[in-house]
Amino acid sequence: MKRREFITLFGGAAAAWPLAARAQQPAMPVVGFFDWGSPRPNLVAAFRQGLAEAGYVEGQNLSIEYRWAEGQYDRVPVLAAELVRRQVAVIVATGSIGTALRAAAATSTIPIVVAAGGNPVEYGLAASLNRPGGNVTGVTLISTELASKRLGLLREMVPQATTVAYLSGGPRFLKFENEASSVLGAAGAVGWQVIVVEARSDRDFEAAFATLVQRHAGALIVGVVPHFTYNSNKIVALAARHKIPAMYPFPVYAFGGGLMSYGADILATLRQVARDYVAKILKGAKPADLPVQRPNKFELVINLKTAKTLGLDVPVTLLALADEVIE
Repeated sequence: MKRREFITLFGGAAAAWPLAARAQQPAMPVVGFFDWGSPRPNLVAAFRQGLAEAGYVEGQNLSIEYRWAEGQYDRVPVLAAELVRRQVAVIVATGSIGTALRAAAATSTIPIVVAAGGNPVEYGLAASLNRPGGNVTGVTLISTELASKRLGLLREMVPQATTVAYLSGGPRFLKFENEASSVLGAAGAVGWQVIVVEARSDRDFEAAFATLVQRHAGALIVGVVPHFTYNSNKIVALAARHKIPAMYPFPVYAFGGGLMSYGADILATLRQVARDYVAKILKGAKPADLPVQRPNKFELVINLKTAKTLGLDVPVTLLALADEVIE
């Protein structure tokens, strides 16, 4: 081969090599973050932290598509379909088991990781907790199952009360029957009467509190309902205005001024979901083989400032049990 021909051939191959190399590089994986409510920076930060612990950093070796339903039920299936069309590598369904159900209805192939209340097995999303078998796995917050525990803790705080109000979202919300049954059973066991009040939307909160005050409720237990959580500040403010000692399902209420809460640490759960599920799936694990887990941590949070405002002396036994005391 003549020297000129060799240089021409080598030069052409060298020019083509970077293009070929770039074509062979894997595309940056895209994760769909799908939530029932409104954008919440603390949730996103916890999720990103969990990914970073597993070696994934948004914008460097991973991209995240966020979809927020803003509490509008008719948007949930639309947003699920958007993520499927986007061909994301994983869908993370948070805020409500309903987001997972809609995502599962939209795809049977894209892995779906749940971080919400409700047992995926009960809703047909997984064959079993240990071997999900399909494209859905994740962490179940078992929020409604803790209703009787919450009521017991509330009774320790206000033993003088004889009637407790239960704020529910009504029968159209998933898990209503299970949670209502748990509250009624636990209250009956200790001799408390229960007043069930419904708030099917955030427009019903004022009327619900007016009802429980009119019926002389001595305490309140707030149900696990997505739009309650995303309107926690309104509910806490109403409880303060009417001087009702209340037990809430998540720490966000207590840190926002509510008397006490008992439930899963949602931020820790999102870190767990990102690290133990999303990262593993991106590295090749199949959701069918990843067991559904419970949260790593449940927290009892007591707000001493609110207790003082309500004129309550917090029992030493409760203080000893508390994971966090807000002073």
